[in-house]
This record gives sequence, structure tokens and C-alpha cells, in this order.
Amino acid sequence: MEPFSPEAPHCNGTSSSSSPAVSSNSPGTATSGTVRNGSVATTTSQPSVPPPSVPAACLPCRTKHLRCDGNHPCGRCTATGIVADCAYIASRRGYKGPRRNPNNPTPGANPNKRHASSSPPYAGTTPDSCPMMLGHAPVTMATPSVHAFNPSVVLPDQSQLSFPSTPSVASIPVYRNNYMMDGTAMTLATQAAPPIQPPAASLPERCFEAFYHYFHAGHPFVLPKRNLVELLKSNSEPNLPVLMAAMRYIGSLYVDAGPAKARFLDEAIQLCYAPGVRKDGFLIQALLLIIIGLDGSCEQERARELLAICERYAIEIDLNKREFAVMHGRGDPIMEESWRRTWWDLYVCDGMIAGVHRVTNFLLFDIMTDVGLPCEEEEYHKGCIPSPMSLEDFDDKEFQDEDREFSSFAYRVAAARNLGRMMRMPNVMFPDAAEVDKMEAHLSNWRMHLPDNKRDDLDKNCQLDEMMFQAHFITHACTIMLHQPLSQLDSSPVQAVNSCAPHRPVHSGDQYNAHTKHTVTAACEISKMITQAVPVTSHTHFFTCVVTLSSIVHLSKWALYMIEDEADLRQQIRLNIGALNKLSKVWKAANTAWGQVKGVAQEIYRQKKVQQITPAFWVGYTQEQMMTSIQADESIISEFDQGLIAQVGIAQVGVTQAQ
Repeated sequence: MEPFSPEAPHCNGTSSSSSPAVSSNSPGTATSGTVRNGSVATTTSQPSVPPPSVPAACLPCRTKHLRCDGNHPCGRCTATGIVADCAYIASRRGYKGPRRNPNNPTPGANPNKRHASSSPPYAGTTPDSCPMMLGHAPVTMATPSVHAFNPSVVLPDQSQLSFPSTPSVASIPVYRNNYMMDGTAMTLATQAAPPIQPPAASLPERCFEAFYHYFHAGHPFVLPKRNLVELLKSNSEPNLPVLMAAMRYIGSLYVDAGPAKARFLDEAIQLCYAPGVRKDGFLIQALLLIIIGLDGSCEQERARELLAICERYAIEIDLNKREFAVMHGRGDPIMEESWRRTWWDLYVCDGMIAGVHRVTNFLLFDIMTDVGLPCEEEEYHKGCIPSPMSLEDFDDKEFQDEDREFSSFAYRVAAARNLGRMMRMPNVMFPDAAEVDKMEAHLSNWRMHLPDNKRDDLDKNCQLDEMMFQAHFITHACTIMLHQPLSQLDSSPVQAVNSCAPHRPVHSGDQYNAHTKHTVTAACEISKMITQAVPVTSHTHFFTCVVTLSSIVHLSKWALYMIEDEADLRQQIRLNIGALNKLSKVWKAANTAWGQVKGVAQEIYRQKKVQQITPAFWVGYTQEQMMTSIQADESIISEFDQGLIAQVGIAQVGVTQAQ
């Protein structure tokens, strides 16, 4: 078949049906030209007449890009037996609309200029006969003439465009107006496919995600999420289901899991005690997670039982030795780092449980270990694990020539070691005991030798460094536990605050001494840590007991008859109560501490209000100071009362659900 190639329209306004100019080099022609007024007039003798062009090809010929003779029906459609499909549509290429009414032209407008209209005139139709659809009724094509509209002259032909092939042209409605549709077409055009919604995550999946989102940064010993998922796909570790069960339990504390929390806990403990369970690093990780969850949920007795088992298992499998990470690391530096972190996180948790509860004695502090110190968190998650350094390297860093940088996790371990040293001190009876000075030297050295990038709780990207956060509050808690028994802060008003540790009686003195200064300063630093621009629930639950310890110091100081910075002290107490309230949304232990601290604060406030009745209380105060103090008191007691009402409401809801 010969492809259809229409002639190009001429630029000088001549009809495409007239003979084109032929070059003098064309064979069989004789051409002479005369120049008249800048135009060339050509005279051709016996020219080679090409086949006449047609205004437009029919739809079947145009679709197949074949030459059409312009008849109705055309020769090709007649020969192929598709006479019913032979229809003509005028091309719209280059069309600019009909001319304006020549009888009423626009002033100053070009009368020959075309203007836009809704649709072009169609060949063979009159203004009064304008069918909506073309191709369904016989259309008589008009013979091109000077006055007739000839699409091949005015408009470029569309026959060179590519159209999708169709089985039957007659079966497709050809619309004159693209915006006019019948009901079926409109429904098909406007009906949008429903959006594909991803399946809702199941509760175990939500707990798994919550574990990494809320908890993992505070105790980063489990493999990073990406690496753990890859290990789960390999299905090569029999104790991975035990670890996953413990992770689900921890994650359920941060989501609305309802009764599933208890079910996840029972499942995790049963898997840990299952017959034939292998003692390995994954079992240690699962047990440690359960211990942390139980301790934060006011089940401290069960947590201590599991802690003793976990420590025994860890020593039996040589987790405290450097070789363990290499032997069980599967040649993966990230997994080797995970085993080192497991030992040191167990070490730190053992110390914090012993320090804040004062029941156990930090067993792992006396266990010999040569496990390498963990790397930075960013290196752990990126898999860029450097060669681990030892405790000896850390202790001797000030005496070595090379300047080594240690991770935040390493400073956290060092803070826990200072806690162990303090717990090994004998009972101190006198404020000037030499043991206190030696212990204070350890704490002061830890603070003074911190590098500049470790002095606050932010990393180089101005994000919270949770490891340094914990290292700092462990050191502040050590300072309080060391100096509070030797201070003059009477602890009898706060003896009801015993959710974390039993009450330790401290007798007051006539004036502040150096131990009181250390104690008050450390308590203020802990309150300052609450103001970090991160959710307080993102911290480890051990922060609950540290805030409670700070609150005991603040309340003991507030119970004094006269203090100069009472307004600032009130703000710090309110800050601590607010932090405990936020932590109580996740940890039951924080809810208990919140109620105790708030109750003691209310009692101290009432006692101070009674003291304000006596005129001697306001001696030395100006009227403005008196009004400011009274207004502050009213705002504080209002907050306390609202908190008490909320606590009673939560308790009533819990009783109703239990019933």
C-alpha cells in the first residue's frame, strides 16, 4: 500500500488544487519566468499533472494513513467492504474560527482575520443543519471552489498524525463538541477509582514499631530495626521469637493495647522459661527488656527475680568476656556491637535498679570484664563500627599522649561505675569523712573531664543524646545520695514519698553546709533536665525515680520556715510534678510517684498557709511581695487540686473497668 502524503498548503494563498511551480531542471517541462513588480510569473507548457488532492481523507483511510480519493464512499472503503464506516470529518488543525459578520465589522479590525468560535463549519453542512454526531448519516461533500471552505487549503491536514486503531469506526461516537457527553460517557469519565488503602497494621506490628520509636534510644542494645528484620527473614536463630515477644510487650506500654499488655507479658515470660530454651545472647536481651518493663510497672519484686536469673545466665555464657562478641557475631560488626551493648546495658540497669531502689547491691559491679566499650549511636545505626576501646583506655585517657574520643555510651558506663563505687562505701557518720571526699573526687573528675561536645545532652546535630542524658542524671543522683544524709535538709516532711526507695531520715541543722549545697544543686540540675525540648516519655523509665529523688530535696527545702528563693523553688516543684504526670501515661511507677509527690506538696502548702496567719510571718515583706506570694500560692493549690481530681477520676475509671 502506498502511504497517504497530502500536499503542503501554499504560502501565497493559492489553492492546493492548482499546479505547483516546476523547476527548470525538471524533465519534460519548459518554464519561462518574467519579473513583474517583484513577483515571478511562470508559464508552463505541458506540465506533469499530479493526482488531484482531496479536502480531507475519510476516517478509515486517515486511521490507516492511506491515500483517499474523496468520494463517498471512497474507493478503498468500497473495495474492502466497509462502506458504512466511510465518513468525513473536517480537520481542525490551524483553525481559528469563522470570519465576523462583514456587514458589522469591528472598527479598526482586519476584515480578513479569523476569530475563534465554538466549532468550525463542516463540509457539506449548512448553518441550519448541524448534526451533533458525524458519521452516522450520509454527508454530501461539496465540490471545492473559490468561495467554498476547503480544509486542505486553510488548515493543515491531520492525516500524518497517529491515531489508535479501532475495530469499527462506526461503533465509536464522534462528537462535534468534546464537552458534550451523554449520561453513560459522563459517568465513565467522572467515576474515579476508589483509593487503595494500605491494610491496617495489626497490634503486634504497632507494638514492634512503637518499640523502636519510643524505647530503643533509651536502651539501644537490640539490633537496629533494619538488621533485625533481615535476621528474622533468615530464620536462623531459634531464640528470635523470644526476643520478639519481649519487644512486643515493651511496645504495648506505649500504645493503646488494652488487655493485650498482660497477654504479651505472659507470652514473653513463658517463652523465656520454655523447656529446652537455649541460653544465648538473644535470651539475655529478652530477659533484660522484661526486667525494665516490670520495674517501670511497679512489679519490682518480679523484676529483681528475673534480674538475678539474667545475670546468672549472662555469666554462664561468658557475655562478660570480649571473645563472646566475636564468637557469636556471625562475622557481622553490627551484631558484635549489639552483644557488647547487651552486656553494658545489663551492667547499667543493674546499677540503676540497685541505686534507686536500694534493695539489691549491684552484683555485676564486682564481676571482672574485658568487654569493649560501645561506639556512638550514629555509628551503630549506620554500621560504621570502629575498633572497640577498653575500660583501661578510658581510665588512662588523661595520661596518654594520643587524644582518643569515647562514645556517649562509654560515659554512661563510667557514670554507672561511679554509682557502684558509692554503693561500696561504708556507712558514713560524720560530714568530714574521708570516704565522702574520695567519692566526690570521682564524681567531680567525671564532670570536669567531659569533652566539650559531651557537656550537655545534645549531639552534633542538636538532637537529644539519650546516652549522655542518662549519664548526667546518674551522676546527679549519685551526688544526692552521697550528700543528702549529711545535709541539714530535714526529710521527715517527705517520708511519704517512698515509691522508688524507702525513706532515709535526715536531721536538720542550724545552717546550710557544703553537703546541703551539693544536694540542692544536683536536685536543681535534674529539674533543669526536664526542660529538654523532647517528650519526657522518650527517656528511660529510670528517670522517674531520679525526678522523684530531686522532688524529695525540693520538698524538704520548701518545708523550711523561711527561704529566700521560694518562688523559684515552687516552679521547680511544679516542673517535677508535671514530668511525673507525663511519665505516668506510660509507666505505672511514675503514676505512683506523681501522687506521692503531689500529696506531700499539698500538705506542705497547707502548713505554710497556717503559718501565714500569724503576723510574725510577714515581717520584712513589702505589700507587693505579700500579694505576689499569695497569688502564687493560689495558683499552685489550684493546680494541685485539679491534679488530684484527675487522679481520682483515673482511679475510678480503673475500678469500673476492673469490675
